[in-house]
Amino acid sequence: MHISQLALTPLISLIAGVLILIMPRLLNYIVALYLIVVGLLGLFPHLAS
Repeated sequence: MHISQLALTPLISLIAGVLILIMPRLLNYIVALYLIVVGLLGLFPHLAS
């Protein structure tokens, strides 16, 4: 389970970085979505599996 999450994280980071370079206004939304997802996964770890 952790291996797939580790493989997914760099891909999401790469896509987010490219989107921020193309449209800097997306930075606020990308950071907000990331924090919401990480917070939900921290509160409800069973959602990750």
